Amino acid sequence: MGEDLFDISLRHARATGDWSRVISHYVAVAKGDSAAFYLTHAYVHALEGADPRASDLRARLVALGAEAPEALA
Repeated sequence: MGEDLFDISLRHARATGDWSRVISHYVAVAKGDSAAFYLTHAYVHALEGADPRASDLRARLVALGAEAPEALA
């Protein structure tokens, strides 16, 4: 089974430490039924890398019902 362009590009971005690109890749494929799955990956990387997209990603996850609207205390 061959690798698709997404897998190759994602692996390269990870190998080179280009976390902004990793986030962008996950966001680009976050559609349909798998949107929450890919956005969660993007969100985790954004949090770990202090990427400014973290708050927007969290808002998208909340809108999908995949994240609690308010932080748990």
